Amino acid sequence: MTTDTIADFTKAPRRRIVAIDIARGVALLAMASYHFTWDLEFFGYAPAGLTEFGGWKLYARCIASTFLFLVGVSLVLAHAHGIRWNGFWKRLGMVAAAALAITIATYFATPNAFIFFGILHQIALASLLGLAFLRLPALATLVIAALVIMAPHHLRSPFFDHPSLWWVGLSTVPPRSNDYVPLFPWFGAVLAGMAATKFAESAGFLTWLAERKLLRAMRPLELAGRHSLAFYLIHQPLLIACVWLFSQVWPAQVVSLETGFMNSCEASCRQTRDADFCPRYCTCMLGELNVDDGLDKLSKADQTADFQRHVGDLAAQCTASTDAGVSGGAVQ
Repeated sequence: MTTDTIADFTKAPRRRIVAIDIARGVALLAMASYHFTWDLEFFGYAPAGLTEFGGWKLYARCIASTFLFLVGVSLVLAHAHGIRWNGFWKRLGMVAAAALAITIATYFATPNAFIFFGILHQIALASLLGLAFLRLPALATLVIAALVIMAPHHLRSPFFDHPSLWWVGLSTVPPRSNDYVPLFPWFGAVLAGMAATKFAESAGFLTWLAERKLLRAMRPLELAGRHSLAFYLIHQPLLIACVWLFSQVWPAQVVSLETGFMNSCEASCRQTRDADFCPRYCTCMLGELNVDDGLDKLSKADQTADFQRHVGDLAAQCTASTDAGVSGGAVQ
């Protein structure tokens, strides 16, 4: 996860609004807490799939949405009354370079799920696209934001299944990545931030907010918010290093591939089905995937569209057979 916010676009002609830096700092701490939990899961100290489903998944989406919303806020504050190109290109270059560094580093660290279009990539692209909406009325910007957010529910197509188009976010099969923040629907959060800032400016709320004084206790959050890109780039390597060092002294219990799959499968299944259905369904999936080394391919995050469709077909078969079995058991 989940960050411009990560590039700081909030140097507006008016007095700096410290509350925005504080909001960004709070989001950074939330992001660090999520990443730390992900690290614990990655090293085997937390159940497989913990951060992918349920409350943790919602938590991650809220964090990413907050960062991107603040991207929109900062774009309007910095450039609504005239784009300051020198500052814009400098900050955009920093974010783009950091995004490229993240891609390269994760390609070597986790090649099967490397970050090819994560939060930094989204911020770089959204910052460019957002310039086209600076002059648009607030209400129109908000309407477009809603359309962008809804797009994946209505415009998905096999045309976008090619890896070169995964960044768009309209593929029928979601690609495997440790941080995937495509254009649709996430650009909608940036536009929402832009719309909200335009409404706030017209209501005089920004002037009021700029006059608020910083509480001393908020100073660390304000500093983190001002240097959000550095915080983003540094915190996760430090967290991973700490967990790795801990694992050298107190290693986590080794879990078999089958057990890991069952834990993750049941965690996902319980989001929509009951406790009677999920163990049977996951046992069916495990049996089917063990044919032709499917489980091994899944564990290596095989990203081919054909394999993903095959897994989808197996899921449909196991859902049907499990439903029949559960219904039959209930009748008996």
